[in-house]
Amino acid sequence: MRHGLFTLLLVTLLAGGCAGSGVRDSEDRSAAQYNVELGLQYMQEGMNQVAMEKFQKALRQDPELATAHNAIAVLYESLGQIDQADHHFQRAVRLDRNDSRAHNNYGAFLCRQDRWEDAEPHFVAAASDPLYEAPELVYANAGICAHQAGDLEKAELYLRKALEAEPEYPIALRRMAQLSLEQGQYLKVRAYLQRYQAVARHTPQTLLLGIRAEEQLGDRNTEASYRLLLRNNFPDSPQARELFGEP
Repeated sequence: MRHGLFTLLLVTLLAGGCAGSGVRDSEDRSAAQYNVELGLQYMQEGMNQVAMEKFQKALRQDPELATAHNAIAVLYESLGQIDQADHHFQRAVRLDRNDSRAHNNYGAFLCRQDRWEDAEPHFVAAASDPLYEAPELVYANAGICAHQAGDLEKAELYLRKALEAEPEYPIALRRMAQLSLEQGQYLKVRAYLQRYQAVARHTPQTLLLGIRAEEQLGDRNTEASYRLLLRNNFPDSPQARELFGEP
């Protein structure tokens, strides 16, 4: 679950622009923004040391550039420097309270620190921006985080909002299938997996969800089909080992 949050976080950050607030002058702003963009490219390529140098240079050029704080926070977290990441995420959202990407990223960070109550307001802030291009991503992050925290009511609320924003969003469909299984709503599991299969390929996780639901619904043919797909396509997965034992 946490890896899924991080992937969304990184994609969101890379998709973002470099608007800042409180810049000293346009020359410093342009230079700092350019270094943020370079740093993001290096980070995407796994060149973390060079990326760090670019982000630090951007902050020397403009210490109040919110996107530079946002970017370096993501990098610090990936390096396990949690206190530094928290500091820069806080700076990012304080410098630009309307930066939906920073709010989403900080919310995802807080979720990974098991701080759901602190994370939720940042997801809400991000989703409240009518111009944000990916509300389904924010709502899915909020739903995943709530689910991890054991708040099933909020998890369902936010995952449904994700699907209202994008009815074919695979991550939300899979999570709703999982949540429905935990709630014993097996027909809903089937329905969500059918919608998922129409837009994405099965994973070991979705196949196991299907097997567990069809076991309860008594559809042996569909259950057998899921089992065959899991055995043939993902024989080394934890889900296959759970069902079939060690290969």
